[in-house]
Amino acid sequence: MNTLRHTLLAATLVFAMGAAPAFGRDLPVPPSGVIGMSDAQLSPEFWVSRLPDADAPVLDRAAIAALNERVARLDPSMHDIRHLAATLPLAQVKGWIEKLTRRPDKPLYDVEGKPVPATTLDAVVTNAAIDRIPAQVTPRYGMAVRRAALRGFPTDLRVFSHAGDTDIDRFQESTLFPGDPLVAVHTSHDGKWVFVVSPRYAAWMHADDVAYGDAATVFAHADATPYRVITGAKPLTVYTPEAPAVSELQLDMGTRVPLDATLPPDQPVNGQSPYASWVLSLPVRGANGTLSFHPALLQRNQDSSADYLPLTRANIVRQAFKFLGERYGWGHAYNGRDCSGFVSDVYRSMGVQMPRNTRDQSISPGLTHTVYTSKDSHETRLKAAMALEVGDLVYIPGHVMMVIGKIDGEPYVIHDVSGMSYRQADGSLRRVTLNEVSVTPLLPLMFSDDSTFVDRMTSIVRIR
Repeated sequence: MNTLRHTLLAATLVFAMGAAPAFGRDLPVPPSGVIGMSDAQLSPEFWVSRLPDADAPVLDRAAIAALNERVARLDPSMHDIRHLAATLPLAQVKGWIEKLTRRPDKPLYDVEGKPVPATTLDAVVTNAAIDRIPAQVTPRYGMAVRRAALRGFPTDLRVFSHAGDTDIDRFQESTLFPGDPLVAVHTSHDGKWVFVVSPRYAAWMHADDVAYGDAATVFAHADATPYRVITGAKPLTVYTPEAPAVSELQLDMGTRVPLDATLPPDQPVNGQSPYASWVLSLPVRGANGTLSFHPALLQRNQDSSADYLPLTRANIVRQAFKFLGERYGWGHAYNGRDCSGFVSDVYRSMGVQMPRNTRDQSISPGLTHTVYTSKDSHETRLKAAMALEVGDLVYIPGHVMMVIGKIDGEPYVIHDVSGMSYRQADGSLRRVTLNEVSVTPLLPLMFSDDSTFVDRMTSIVRIR
């Protein structure tokens, strides 16, 4: 996912049948229209069974910790909120906000396809109250209490670049999950929004999605042991009328949640025996916005682990496939995720903390990557594409794909994508709408009629 200054081009992926010499096989076209796919290939075990040393560690815990430290230290898109000064200068806070919250200079449309009036945009910008930021800002530490949208502007107004195209809301940025630590540095004019800085993103969120406490309390809970790591796509806590704030609360893949070890194991939790569940400790917001913690049950038959999963090729594939068929959601909208959110959530379940957005991932100085420019020949790029390994991330402008294996030597990927097109036997172009996490062959991907995917590849990131 990219910010307002970048364009998602994933919808223009084009496959060329027969015309591209790199294509070694005639791929079948099933009734779905998704070229090169069979039902068997929609199972993770199809791909895992083809992997040598599928369960061998790619990186161990120490190496992952070193990688995360390097990304946090070197990548400018990451934020070290644990070591902020007691007060922050106006210029720093204003810089964070104005990176996103600048009056749009291009036409925008609402959900009905009507142009958004200038007066509406003026009101949204005014609500950001940038002129009211004091000379020195005292950051307020807190936690997200539920899955919460991060917005470029303090508004729920959904806006789009084209009339009738209502999938990519240009004000949507990202999402925080229950227990994510943050600092709030500014409040909107109407008091309903706060601008927050989290380790991977800075944006606006609903004020009532945040509970506030001191830094020591926030980070003690974030670091608490023992804990569970959510390894399912998006399991829910148990329904409980006794504690609505933690009832059927969604916990997305990669979320780390401390266990509540203070309660007797033979006593009910929220009116229910805990013996068949894990007792989690979740943040809740009090009436005055204060942070406290409440027990909640997560059934043991829901996917979670006592620690982050081992980073193996088998786990990369199996975790990615847990999102197969999930609706595409720009900036984690639609209770889903976009291409970069998808790959980062998969890797997060194995303890790897990546930058949030596609461009930041593709050029991160903390990650191992190879960048491609106009100086790189087609042959050089093609050789790199054919040497891709499981778990590699392949970037074109505005889009990222994850490699899951090869068939007859040709790579396949899983990615969260709006659609693809390919040339049929008669040379005509067939468009297939996907709008979901999908498995597709990679070669010979075409970026346009006269430009191949290989020729537009910008980066390959290898988590090593």
